[in-house]
Amino acid sequence: MSAATEMGTAAPMLLREGGASGVTVLTLNRPAQRNSLSLPMLDLLEAALAEIGEDASVRCVILAAAGPVFCAGHDLRELTAHRADADGGRGFFDRTMETCSRVMQAITALPQPVVAAVQGVATAAGCQLVATCDLAVAAEPARFCTPGVDIGLFCSTPAVALARAVPRKAAMEMLLLGEMVPAAEALRLGLVNRVVPADALMATAHDLAQRIAARSALTIRMGKAGFYRQVDRPLAEAYRTAACVMTENLMAHDAAEGIAAFLEKRRPVWKDR
Repeated sequence: MSAATEMGTAAPMLLREGGASGVTVLTLNRPAQRNSLSLPMLDLLEAALAEIGEDASVRCVILAAAGPVFCAGHDLRELTAHRADADGGRGFFDRTMETCSRVMQAITALPQPVVAAVQGVATAAGCQLVATCDLAVAAEPARFCTPGVDIGLFCSTPAVALARAVPRKAAMEMLLLGEMVPAAEALRLGLVNRVVPADALMATAHDLAQRIAARSALTIRMGKAGFYRQVDRPLAEAYRTAACVMTENLMAHDAAEGIAAFLEKRRPVWKDR
């Protein structure tokens, strides 16, 4: 299997589509495998995120998926095949988990916000992927779960993102019971930002992304980075971190322009600096 395609098909596993609006769409394209996160898929995601992070023309990213399932998590067939390795699979398991962890951290570290557009079921590391994105829109049929307990494999790495997206006891209930959470309940818990009819999913995701893209890219990048730097710190340290970000932001051209435009009752002209 190459890093770009599935065995026996020329279809790319990850699609990338950009537009003049500054919004790039990444689409998981393994529908027959429920868009599971095989190691090649993770490698492709990591490479795509690295490229996007260096591309100033990209102002927001939508993460979508082809087929009825958003993402079924890790590729269990791939993992099981490596139990025949000399080390029982430990080396491959380590590499897979480390790569997945890098991909999740790359989403958080990406200068551009990432909006998940969840059309169907997101389980295990697929749920982790949704929880990691900055925003998430779910279609009404979408469902979420961390069902590792059902197969003797606690969803420990998905728990990292899940526990940062929903209240702790809600996260533990999902992790301990492995039950499906409907989209409406995911909205109530804060795992997703919007629940919309299935035929409105991508339009809603694009609307959010384009509204973000219309802002100063510098302000958005500084704000996203600052948010994640302060969010898990003790209160006093969080305020020190945020205050430094605010001062640096105030020194930027776009902050001066935005404040002047507000006071002068006109539209700002962003320079992204």
